[in-house]
Amino acid sequence: MPELPAVPTLLTTAVEALGGKARKGQQTMAAAVAHSIDTKEHLAVQAGTGTGKSLAYLVPSLRHAVQTGRTVVVSTATIALQRQLVDRDLPRLAEALAGPLGRRPKFAILKGRNNYLCLNKINSAIPDEEPEAELFDAFAISRLGREVQRLNDWASDTETGDRDEVAPGVTDRAWRQVSVSSRECLGKSRCPFGTDCFAERARAESGQSDVVVTNHALLAIDAISGVQVLPEHDVVVIDEAHELVDRVTGVATAELSTSAISAAAKRCAKLVDEQEVDRLEGAAEAWHELLEDLPPGRWDQLPGGAGPVLALIRDAAWNTRTALAPSGSGAPQGDPEDVAARNMALSAVEEVHDAAVRALTTFEESDPAARRDVIWLAADELRGIARRTLHMAPLSVGGLLRSRLFGTATVVLTSATLQVGGSFDGLAITWGLPAQSANRVDAALANGGEAPSDSDVVRWNSLDVGSPFDHARSGILYVAKHLPAPGRDGLSPAYLDEIDRLIRAAGGRTLGLFSSMRAAKAATEALRERLDTPILCQGEDATGALVRKFADDPETSLFGTLSLWQGVDVPGPSLSLVILDRIPFPRPDDPLLVARQKAVESRGGNGFMAIAANHAALLLAQGTGRLLRSVEDRGVVAILDSRLATARYGSYLRASLPPYWETADPEVVVKALKRLDAAGK
Repeated sequence: MPELPAVPTLLTTAVEALGGKARKGQQTMAAAVAHSIDTKEHLAVQAGTGTGKSLAYLVPSLRHAVQTGRTVVVSTATIALQRQLVDRDLPRLAEALAGPLGRRPKFAILKGRNNYLCLNKINSAIPDEEPEAELFDAFAISRLGREVQRLNDWASDTETGDRDEVAPGVTDRAWRQVSVSSRECLGKSRCPFGTDCFAERARAESGQSDVVVTNHALLAIDAISGVQVLPEHDVVVIDEAHELVDRVTGVATAELSTSAISAAAKRCAKLVDEQEVDRLEGAAEAWHELLEDLPPGRWDQLPGGAGPVLALIRDAAWNTRTALAPSGSGAPQGDPEDVAARNMALSAVEEVHDAAVRALTTFEESDPAARRDVIWLAADELRGIARRTLHMAPLSVGGLLRSRLFGTATVVLTSATLQVGGSFDGLAITWGLPAQSANRVDAALANGGEAPSDSDVVRWNSLDVGSPFDHARSGILYVAKHLPAPGRDGLSPAYLDEIDRLIRAAGGRTLGLFSSMRAAKAATEALRERLDTPILCQGEDATGALVRKFADDPETSLFGTLSLWQGVDVPGPSLSLVILDRIPFPRPDDPLLVARQKAVESRGGNGFMAIAANHAALLLAQGTGRLLRSVEDRGVVAILDSRLATARYGSYLRASLPPYWETADPEVVVKALKRLDAAGK
């Protein structure tokens, strides 16, 4: 194939075709991505909002795919970005570059199997009941029935079977009635609907595509399971890379609850001898009795009696699994509906068995610092029913990512926030990459395995292409240094007075980001009585609907918690003030993060800085980034936590934020907000 035009030429063509303007940061990033692909050197790129980073990585990715015939995988953390790429960016880009590339590039979206409608399940009578089903809640039952009926109607119209196309959305419980996991699937050859299967069609389309868009969870499944889920590829682009570790950790986390064991037993009720089901039910009862007597929290050692009960669960699950699919019998055979029911039972029993084995295996290692998993008991409430669940999560995913991701493809990682404390090292280490600075702390590699040596050849580079925004001229970072440090008793009167004063000066136009839902609701309730301008609170409606109402009315304020820190994009005069109530440190009783801090400290590092401060720095950068969404935006970020100015770690956190003009003078801020309010009217 003849050599294709260079990336700068293709980028210029694309930008002109899409009606955009040349942006230096975008050009720099595109050149760096192309260089990374050519040299097979991993790359981390921080690209601020407005850089146009999607085009900057898509153009060199498409060129590489068309030139070599190899697929490039693009992974995102959010549905919104997936839709932007597949519905807007890639169609327009493929059209613009069809001439220079010699053909129209192909692209596809690929998700986990349980994101697609299962035609066999929707056309069968396979029950999917949970033991704590709402037997006495008529409203919940009728809601479930309505949602399932709506999904049945939708099934005859949809062309993709993709859950994200169901509008309005449905509950997870309703979706489980019409979907299956990979373990539950019959397989294309044995399923009566195999040729029409939505998941198989999506996978086949991805195999013929130049670029496949997926999510971090499926990327993790592809790496962890050892079973090829994604098509063959040699380049991976990870957008929203600051989310990668959390998403991979989520996929690698297992649970063991009484309800899960009972559900597995019920699935097997008509498929194996009653004696096997009784053993599994007995194991569930023993697990319930054990957990009821134990306090929630991290398990540093197996509690008394836990070992025998876990062994009981393991053995009962294995015996039931053997009865369902005897050794040497191969995959279940027979009527497709019966086979589907047996596959679902097998999947449920195997998950219970594997979780019990994982818990027992973890404690075979006597040294807590050398264990690969963190195990803790959590107590929560579901539909008014108290339940206790044992969680098992990897202490680190760095080693996994290093061997299964960075060891198999060239990886480009990008986000608007990748530097913490002014360095890429904090995140890079959690990804399993060696630190670039002299002060190396292998925080994420503290997983019981040997940390990779500096002689290992894992080459990566980093680049900050900046932002088109002039932060110092467009925004003010106000740290309320005069306020007392936040306490545990909620928002103090001084905090409420400060918020009141700031919102009045801004004339509404405020996004309030709170560290807890309790704080957001308390602030909403208190300030609604004091202010004439409207306040919306997360949870009162769907988040998307609330954001639209907020954007449509400049006098409205919106209060909420974590998802708003990262999910709000409101350019223009409706948002001129972002308030953060406190530094978003993780909860001090979070078992996994506490364990990760201790692991860093056991290796001579500063656990608080490596884990808690980095966690807070990323969220602060995301939250403060809500203010400027276009080059015309102006406003104030107000952080009410005085520790940002007074604590020793304050400068480290501020180094992670955009370079706004800084002040601690409330009078300066109030005057600035009043000017912006007057200009916006």
